[in-house]
Amino acid sequence: MRELELLAPAKNLECGIAAIDHGADAVYIGAQRFGARAAAGNSVEDIGRLCDYAHRFGAKVFATCNTITYNEELDYMRRVIDQLAAVGVDALLVQDMATLSMVKDIALHASTQCDTRTAEKVRWLRGLGFVRAVLARELSVDEIRAIHEAVPEMELEVFVHGALCVSYSGVCYASQHCFGRSANRGECAQFCRLKFDLVDADGRDIEHQRHLLSLKDMCRIDHLEELADAGASSFKIEGRLKDVDYVKNVVSAYSQRLDDIVRRHPDRYRRASLGRVEYHFTPNLAKTFNRGYTTYFLKGRQPDIASFDTPKALGEYVGRVKELRGNSFTMAGTASFANGDGLCFLNEEHELEGFRVNRAEGNRLFPLRMPPRLRPGVALYRNKDEAFEKILAGHTAERKIPVVMEYGLAATGFVLRMWTKDGLLKGESQVEAEHQEARNSQADNLRRQLSKLGNTPYVCEELRIEEGAAALFIPSSLLSELRRACVENMKLLRRPVPEKTIEPGTPLVPAAGWQPEYRAYPYLYNISNQMAVKFYEDHGLVHPREAFELRPSECPLIMQCRHCLRYSLGCCVRHGGHKPSWHEPLFLRLPDGRRFRLEFKCNECQMNIYAEK
Repeated sequence: MRELELLAPAKNLECGIAAIDHGADAVYIGAQRFGARAAAGNSVEDIGRLCDYAHRFGAKVFATCNTITYNEELDYMRRVIDQLAAVGVDALLVQDMATLSMVKDIALHASTQCDTRTAEKVRWLRGLGFVRAVLARELSVDEIRAIHEAVPEMELEVFVHGALCVSYSGVCYASQHCFGRSANRGECAQFCRLKFDLVDADGRDIEHQRHLLSLKDMCRIDHLEELADAGASSFKIEGRLKDVDYVKNVVSAYSQRLDDIVRRHPDRYRRASLGRVEYHFTPNLAKTFNRGYTTYFLKGRQPDIASFDTPKALGEYVGRVKELRGNSFTMAGTASFANGDGLCFLNEEHELEGFRVNRAEGNRLFPLRMPPRLRPGVALYRNKDEAFEKILAGHTAERKIPVVMEYGLAATGFVLRMWTKDGLLKGESQVEAEHQEARNSQADNLRRQLSKLGNTPYVCEELRIEEGAAALFIPSSLLSELRRACVENMKLLRRPVPEKTIEPGTPLVPAAGWQPEYRAYPYLYNISNQMAVKFYEDHGLVHPREAFELRPSECPLIMQCRHCLRYSLGCCVRHGGHKPSWHEPLFLRLPDGRRFRLEFKCNECQMNIYAEK
């Protein structure tokens, strides 16, 4: 029996609670500093409140401390970690190896910023005491399976939904190089969403002003069972900058799909938290922010993973323009529209244009301002659905934990016990009262009063009454007191935190899990403080090099990508493409003239990007 965990993002306390209510088994949230989304920080007090709420359902809270840390920040980082432990956080996601010596009683997860692509790297992390590795988004099902088979004792977390970084996480320095904003410190400036020219060695334009590094969004909702069978145990939704509507819709869709898997394979899988969710709406991933969807490299290299025309959200396709008439137009198709809908289209110059529907009369739409480039036959997309947003603003889900209740006699009164059938939650309460025989059976009143679990997280699935207990009188007020106390006394019998396999600082074989490129580009270790220097020296690294943020290089490697422009443009001979007519090397060029050289490492099926002087 393996547990399947749906892991949801929490921009703030509201989003975290919504994620739990809509079926998440765990949430990840950033404290005020040291999270890989600097704009999504939260107070330790709010994180503590989220822990209290999540733990009612046996759900977990993971805090992100996955940035690299400078020397002057180490003491503050230690205090933050201690505070997070004190409020009940279940695990820390970390990148900087300096944090290993700061953590005592919290499980450690190796963030995707650790750039974990191989079984060797996972085995190395496991030896350091990590209990979970968040795998690189670029891995296929077969690669995930191979890692699980090689290191079966390590929990594997995989991304299943949300925005994609074009570079392997943790090895992107483009934002730091171009804008002085470090992605490794949560300040990514989204270099990959910019427009570029693609030019060859002769200066010839191959592509002009396209978003050549901008990827579609990931969606693997139809492949969760494959991932589970391959060994993944946690399914991660990206989006710590997303609002509560995104969380409600996406979490609901994925939670229902995981429930289907558990229902079909009850002997193999179970959910990692408690409770059943009753949904009051139908989730629809097409209606949530997306740049178009891709399964990425799930089944190996695939075409059409990029969004060259726009890095913005297109939304769902709703039909084509049929006829223009004055300040309105008609639509061909079956979609219905509402006043306030947001629509968009790609014009003839591949530019995304958007407008608001001021009034909708059937299939005739009256924009607030008529778009001048709108033409008959143009495909329209809806990126703001007014009717769906109104639904999401309401009461969309309710999560309850089914319990068994047992009422019986105590030596000097009555006792109520309550538990979940899996034994993970238990509670008990007693009241003192005289054992006085009733005129009539109390069974009906006992069932009516004790099952009133109302605003609690519980719902009574079965009520048992000990023999003889229903024959004795007890006032309804005492039954209410008994029920309230029992609910308050419900305790989660927490599964133990996985122990570290070894003590931090134990010397290991230095080559274990390290990528060959790292020897050529030593700043890719992201060593930004003296504690990290000592860690790597203790583990065999000779002359550790400072992080790129502290010591920039000339003409540096700024990205490692599995996304390949040769392949995307149909010119990868290894994968059936035609031989290109251009002369390499190729360059990406920004409008201000800055150029970035492309290196195609076909033996590793990887595209590297270097900055020029």
